[in-house]
Amino acid sequence: MKVFPAVLFLITFWSLEWEPVLPDSIIHIGAIFDESAKKDDEVFRMAVADLNLNNEILETEKITVSVEFVDGNNPFQAVQEACELMNRGILALVSSIGCMSAGSLQSLADAMHIPHLFIQRASAGSPRSSCPPTSRAQPDDYTLFVRPPVYLNDVIFQVVMEYTWQKFIIFYDTDFDIRGIENFLDQTSQQGMDVSLQKVESNINMMITGMFRTMRVEELHRYRDTLRRAVLFMSPGTAKAFITEVVETNLVAFDCHWIIINEEISDMDVQELVMKSIGRLTLVRQTFPLPQNSSQRCVRSNHRINTSLCDPKDPKAQMLEITNRYIYDTVLLLANTFHRKLEDRKWHSMASLSCIRKGSKPWQGGKSMLDTVKKGGVSGLTSLLEFNDNGINPNIYFEILGTNYGEDRGRGVSRLATWDPIHGLNGTLTDRKLENNMRGVVLRVVTVLEEPFVMVSENVLGKPKKYQGFSIDVLDALANYLGFKYEIYVAPDHKYGSQQADGTWNGLIGELVFKRADVGLSALTITPERESVVDFTTRYMDYSVGVLLRKAERTVDMFACLAPFDLSLWACIAGTVLLVGTLVYLLNWLNPPRLPMGSVSSTTLYNSMWFVYGSFVQQGGEVPYTTLATRMMMGVWWLFALIVISSYTANLAAFLTISRIENSIQSLQDLAKQTDLPYGTVLDSAVYDQVRSKGMNPFERDPMYSQMWRMINRTGGAENNVEESKEGIRKVKYGRFAFVWDAAVLEYVAINDEDCSLYTVSNNVADRGYGIAMQHGSPYRDIFSQRILELQQNGDMDILKLKWWPRDSPCDLYSPVGTRKTGSALDIHSFAGVFFVLAAGVVLSCLIATVETWWTRRKGSRVPSKETQADGPSVRQDEPCHEPQTDIMLTLRPSSNHLSPACCATPLDSKLRHTFAIPSRTVFCQH
Repeated sequence: MKVFPAVLFLITFWSLEWEPVLPDSIIHIGAIFDESAKKDDEVFRMAVADLNLNNEILETEKITVSVEFVDGNNPFQAVQEACELMNRGILALVSSIGCMSAGSLQSLADAMHIPHLFIQRASAGSPRSSCPPTSRAQPDDYTLFVRPPVYLNDVIFQVVMEYTWQKFIIFYDTDFDIRGIENFLDQTSQQGMDVSLQKVESNINMMITGMFRTMRVEELHRYRDTLRRAVLFMSPGTAKAFITEVVETNLVAFDCHWIIINEEISDMDVQELVMKSIGRLTLVRQTFPLPQNSSQRCVRSNHRINTSLCDPKDPKAQMLEITNRYIYDTVLLLANTFHRKLEDRKWHSMASLSCIRKGSKPWQGGKSMLDTVKKGGVSGLTSLLEFNDNGINPNIYFEILGTNYGEDRGRGVSRLATWDPIHGLNGTLTDRKLENNMRGVVLRVVTVLEEPFVMVSENVLGKPKKYQGFSIDVLDALANYLGFKYEIYVAPDHKYGSQQADGTWNGLIGELVFKRADVGLSALTITPERESVVDFTTRYMDYSVGVLLRKAERTVDMFACLAPFDLSLWACIAGTVLLVGTLVYLLNWLNPPRLPMGSVSSTTLYNSMWFVYGSFVQQGGEVPYTTLATRMMMGVWWLFALIVISSYTANLAAFLTISRIENSIQSLQDLAKQTDLPYGTVLDSAVYDQVRSKGMNPFERDPMYSQMWRMINRTGGAENNVEESKEGIRKVKYGRFAFVWDAAVLEYVAINDEDCSLYTVSNNVADRGYGIAMQHGSPYRDIFSQRILELQQNGDMDILKLKWWPRDSPCDLYSPVGTRKTGSALDIHSFAGVFFVLAAGVVLSCLIATVETWWTRRKGSRVPSKETQADGPSVRQDEPCHEPQTDIMLTLRPSSNHLSPACCATPLDSKLRHTFAIPSRTVFCQH
């Protein structure tokens, strides 16, 4: 009667389930599985059912099985169950357990001559470690190692060498035997690699929380750097949980590269690991080559494998563990061995063996069965299963999968290389980071408004704001070259960021720490505190601390014309005029000069003084001096006047264009020494922290910064500090205040001040710089830094700087007075004193003229009138005058020998006539 295959399968499966040993069966296989490996038992029974349906291999014979489950860590139980199976009569023993129990079964199989096909099973899916040998491997050992030796040491060492790693950390779970990587650690030590080890506890969340609680901030930052390169020896489940935890706690970033190595990594595990990770991920797992022809994947020689196990698209096949595959192929290998034994008619019946009785003999057919199994080989789910002379399956292949750097958790996975014990690594592994092509990448940029680095250029209602500035120009230059796009927004609290009391960060830095932004850009300085939580590119501009001050207002000085000379010098000049005038008079009195005919000058003291003053102001004189002594005196005086007037003219030009300011601040030292002018900075800013650290740190204490800190920190910092830089600039411009801030920002403010009323002083030493901040471990840092260096090298960065800090600014940034570089016209204030002197002279002249007029009129009233003179006695012109000779008035009377009617004439002596060279015909009236 014909039996349908499905019905036969149900009958066979029922018989295997409820009747482990059939009386008429001569093929009986025993199996011992770990009690946690229920799936091994399922696949084992499925393989037996498939082979019992295949009449080409065993024909009419059927396979019966007996399965026992043991504790993998209990060797005594394993031996006890194995003895029970041998007592029932078995042709071979299949085991899928750990190394601890396998060693006992190996000894028992050698003693009882029962072929033992051992399939090493790792604990809880962790990577395998080589089992310690129970004895030296010999050709007649009855234990055959179905699963190939552990090659994880060789594979991971070659991968690390290809990536040229020099420093990394190894994580392993609690179920992994660390002794399995001793060879790998020895090899890395010989290569000079810095390798750390850390055990991952079963409660990962508690472990991470404990690290945050016990580690100091500096230690935590160093730990983050260590995590950039890591190798994970752990089960896929533990790896998923561990990666999820470290990503959520910000212990890793986008530039990390982790390698997960485990033979037991399914396709579903690969997808989940990539989804949970960031940065670059490399996975090393065991693979089994498939036939090129998809129609032949389930057909192996004379046997068809169950479709649910051989079809890669079948969910059940995707969930197969490596031990399941080897168990199926082991049953297939035994079936083919039994087939050959039946064909050769060298069958040895099963014997009931006793392990307890003394003197019990081993199975006589064990050696023949072992040799037949060794000589055989099958192609199944594990590709090719065969054994060498030492009873080891040498066929194993690894594939190396990997992702690229980035934050896209849906990024694809590609095969990078393969590895096998014969050919080694087939492929090229490079730890290259991002290339120059970032097209398609959209970066989220956080900023803080700070002139001239970032400013709002357009703010239209309903549209995104547009920004401009030096930092924006740098970002645009990077975007044009690398091809990325960006979205920009302002930090919610408008701060650069500082560490709070609870250890968190606010401001721009906080946006990066909490991964709400990819890039931070503004007048952001690189500091050790910030660099411990975020990454910075290389500096794109030097930074120094500066001070913004208001220029001195020019006061109205009506006597600015007197400023070139000191008061004492003016007194000396006035005294010199009086002295020289007196000396000239005396010299003329001692040796009277000969006056030319017609001269109306006289050498009185008044005339001498007037002559000396006139020559001093370069207006000349009226009295001729003919004596040598007087001319010598006047020559020296004219030289003296020339030097004094020239010096005055030169100084007057300088004083009318440049106003002096006393006690001006020209450096940070000057600012720190004085206490009259209050000064401060932005509270909790980088400048604030710098002044505090240098002023309070006993190892870095600077006297200048100590004095500045006392002023800035007055009343806890609330009195002299501001919340924003704009507020500080406003206080300088409209109040009495000095603002300490970034020198570049202050220079821009002073350049663009409308009335040029501000100036800056700064520290010329640039101890840090401005950089672009990124998330810790960002893959964009190196490529940004490289491009910034290129911009600096080809001069493009200098061109961008000149756009915002031009050299031809109309304002003088460093002058403490209100002047412009282009010059300005002199105003009325510069000449107010001159006009005042002129006005005073005019008023004084008018007063003198009034007095002279009054005096003349009064004197004229005392002179007799003509009528009175006519009535008096007549005087003959030739009579001598007897009036007293009080003064001499020389009146020229050409061609006349008569005296005026008002004079009493008398002839002049010859000496007086000779002295004045008076012609003889000239008549003088002397009275």
